[in-house]
Amino acid sequence: MSWRGLLPSRRDLVPAALTAVLLLAAYAPAPLVLPSFVALVPLLWALEGGGTAGPREGLAPTVPLSPRPAVAEFTRGYWFGVLAWGLVLHWMPVALWRFTPLSALGYLAAVLIVLAPQWGAVAWLTARVRRRTGLPLWVVFPLAWTALEWIGGHYGDVRFPWLGLGTSLVSVPTLVQWADVAGARGVTLWLAWANVMVFYALTRRAWRPVALVAGTAIVAAAYGVWRERSIVMRPVTTVAMLQPNLEEKQTRRDDETVVRQLLDLTRRARQDSAVRLVAWPEAAVPAYFHDHPQWEAWVAALARELRTPILAGGLDVVFRADGTYENWNAAFLFDTTGSSTAQPSYRKTYLVPIVERVPFVNPDWFGRMPFFGGFERGDRFPVYRIAEGGFGVLICYESAFENLPRRYRRDGADFLVNITNDAWFGRTAGPYQHASHLVMRAIETRVGVARAANTGISELVDPLGREHQRSRLFTEGIVIAPVLTTDVRTLYVRFGDWVAALALAGAGACLVASFVRQRPEVV
Repeated sequence: MSWRGLLPSRRDLVPAALTAVLLLAAYAPAPLVLPSFVALVPLLWALEGGGTAGPREGLAPTVPLSPRPAVAEFTRGYWFGVLAWGLVLHWMPVALWRFTPLSALGYLAAVLIVLAPQWGAVAWLTARVRRRTGLPLWVVFPLAWTALEWIGGHYGDVRFPWLGLGTSLVSVPTLVQWADVAGARGVTLWLAWANVMVFYALTRRAWRPVALVAGTAIVAAAYGVWRERSIVMRPVTTVAMLQPNLEEKQTRRDDETVVRQLLDLTRRARQDSAVRLVAWPEAAVPAYFHDHPQWEAWVAALARELRTPILAGGLDVVFRADGTYENWNAAFLFDTTGSSTAQPSYRKTYLVPIVERVPFVNPDWFGRMPFFGGFERGDRFPVYRIAEGGFGVLICYESAFENLPRRYRRDGADFLVNITNDAWFGRTAGPYQHASHLVMRAIETRVGVARAANTGISELVDPLGREHQRSRLFTEGIVIAPVLTTDVRTLYVRFGDWVAALALAGAGACLVASFVRQRPEVV
């Protein structure tokens, strides 16, 4: 890397671009299997001094030819991350520009400030530990990568755990059934290790590392086949997922028309006598019930008439004594009596940075500004009870967070309902990437997931991570399907993200060792 301007060197541009292309190919909508196992090899090649290696025998560690300044190491990884995330998230400015040119700023902030620094930190940590301690790459890099991936979903208002490395394999759920033990982070650790093994094989022209990867893949597949055959799934209830295909820019005079459309779709859905729950998409109710009490009365009356619970995405508000208010992106369950207060509204917990909440500032400052979020964070997690069982709600990209579904399952949820509005994404890769997270959530918890999306993709995901009745984008429709569950309480649900905890501890120990133990530099 070049010190001047902290820009990538020409030597790094080709491998960085190759990593970006391979990662794009690994994720939806065109998820290929092989790129998941090789996408990080160009990064490893750059970190290890162009593939310079010590002994070829066995799995002895390779050692860079010479030490590099810490800033240069960070910068190398950072620019790999910029190109990778810049390409994977290419759809963001393309899809959102029609709403506001500010989308370009959000895209740049996500790539340059939030995501790429994680790659820089991985590169810096790996290079430092390798240089100072001589620990093998196959130990250091997977720990660093997995630890930083976890951290990316846990730093406050700017957390953005979009598409972890493990999620790249959801197109072949048989290979990731063991996420019920180790979670998506366990799959990430495995893939990071596999990339190191492929790097060894290429730089040493040896077959043993690839054989090890193949062996672990066979074990993973065997476990997957066993789980797919042994897990007993049972239907809980039949859910109708509404896809009203609403335009994102609605004028206020159209709001009542929107509500009437949703009520009409609900009546049509209930013509199927098997339907026992109707799910509306995120923010389907286009304004506060407080300002339009007739809407709440209409929904309540319909739930009573049809004797069917309605889960309605909308906005929740509480007024303070001084006349100011707090508001939430929320979901309301209207039960068969028409009550929406017998069980509390769910208030979205994980908010999209900028759009739903401007990071690190008082949300009241932005409550009335378009495209700047002033939502509050929810702090209650109801498991909604209907006659057939209980379910938890995920709103929008909460599907990317593994701890919320795990919490619902521990609290007795039989299935999950994900309501979302992907109209913003247009006909890009965004809706497909967004929906892919649910495959991991279903496997980790062994419950089914019903997904109701305004413009698609609406679908059902079963407890084995298999997708059913996937709708087409930008079509009005109703997806009716039995949602399945199991009686399995997975080790992942019981013990949490233990792989991430071990990776954090291991990466931390490696970092400490790099300060305590210093081996002679190889020149």
